[in-house]
Amino acid sequence: MSSDLSILFADRHLIAVNKPARTPVASDASGDDTLLEQVRLWNEARQVDGRKGYCVPIHFLDRPVSGLVLFGLSSKGAARLNEQFRSRSLQKTYLAVVCGRPSRAEGRLEHDLAKDKHQNLTRISHAKDPEAKRSILTYRVLGYHDELTLLEVRPETGRSHQIRVQLASLGTPIWGDVKYGAPETWNACIALHAWRLELSHPVGKETLCLEAPLPEYWASLWPHSVPLQV
Repeated sequence: MSSDLSILFADRHLIAVNKPARTPVASDASGDDTLLEQVRLWNEARQVDGRKGYCVPIHFLDRPVSGLVLFGLSSKGAARLNEQFRSRSLQKTYLAVVCGRPSRAEGRLEHDLAKDKHQNLTRISHAKDPEAKRSILTYRVLGYHDELTLLEVRPETGRSHQIRVQLASLGTPIWGDVKYGAPETWNACIALHAWRLELSHPVGKETLCLEAPLPEYWASLWPHSVPLQV
């Protein structure tokens, strides 16, 4: 198992890691090594007297998505971080490269989304669907390159495949995301990256602004020479 963790922040109560695409956060049917296993090994190595230490994931990213993932390293820290996600008191920002160009340079999307667990697919439904959950995000264009558009995306809710489905609803699926309409695959990755997270430290209460650098392979899709408007 690889122990090459890209650690963005760590203390006694939490750790923020830059997850590579194709690595699952926790165990799935594939049986592949997980980010959680890597973080637990790292945490065990820093304990005294051979203790394992406390370590739980606070949120999850889809397997083909890269970027920032938080883990709680104390029960107090985990409980308070979970509450920030439940209350939506923190701010999540993603970067996405989509196929085509949205008709508007910025917007707010609201849908009722339902998850088909058997097919691992999320669909747009309606408010009376008992399986559907209200899903909201905002987006703005950061730049254009050929037939692609770079978006900054801020989800207000955290539904399964939410960003992928809602951006596809504009006729602009995320590059590589053939499940939701992209024209071709991208080496088992999709061009969606959990870029920034602004939250309160669960114990110290200070504001943390955490940022995960983009994977190097994004340069083949979005050259560094193309200016952004971040």
